[in-house]
Amino acid sequence: MVILKNESEIAKMRASGRILARTLRIVSEEIAPGKTPKQLNDLAHRLISEAGAYPSFLNYRNFPAATCISVNEVVVHGIPGDLPLREGDIVSLDFGVLLDGYHADSAWTYPVGTISTENKRLLNVTRESLYQGIAKAKPGNTTGDIGSAVQRYVESNGYSIVRDLVGHGIGRSLHEDPSVPNYGKPGSGVKFKEGATVCIEPMVNAGTWRVTQDEDGWTIRSADRKNSAHFEHTVAIVKGGAEILTQE
Repeated sequence: MVILKNESEIAKMRASGRILARTLRIVSEEIAPGKTPKQLNDLAHRLISEAGAYPSFLNYRNFPAATCISVNEVVVHGIPGDLPLREGDIVSLDFGVLLDGYHADSAWTYPVGTISTENKRLLNVTRESLYQGIAKAKPGNTTGDIGSAVQRYVESNGYSIVRDLVGHGIGRSLHEDPSVPNYGKPGSGVKFKEGATVCIEPMVNAGTWRVTQDEDGWTIRSADRKNSAHFEHTVAIVKGGAEILTQE
């Protein structure tokens, strides 16, 4: 069941989203060769706490950190560790923020120092695919309209959309209905009404769309170990389109 939000509830999610976007910006400015994911995680945790909020991911289904930080071939759910980032890596920061009972969720993939032309292209295509999906997030459209737009753009650029993980509704719970796949057919799936709040989050692999999971039960990698990028916004479906809630 899709839980529709009123303006007061969307305002609370907007406030969570502002804290998240600010945290993401500040932490991203610290990305550099030699920095560790754990250092970035600890900074994010401190900033979220100082803003009077709580990191949504911490202890969620026993996840052990405030953030997911995924490097190179890690698609999502990377547990922040002590292995330093290296020049040429790409790193995804994925945060959730809970404030006043409502969540926001966002992810962005960044270069570490100077990266290859191919990695730049992977990041650019994945970022643009997110906005292709957001453009279809409007009353009367469906989850399939979003997924189809993302998939067409990604595959037309020679990349693959991960099938095993999808976007989702969000609100009082970090994950709500509906599921929002990054692939599909126009007109299929759940039809949106005003007040729906969802996370659109393309996960794009340079090679195969298939993935594997590490023994830690969390870390998801591309099956062929080629690099992956991840971009995500929380949006509210409003009259005429979508409002991005995870921005300053």
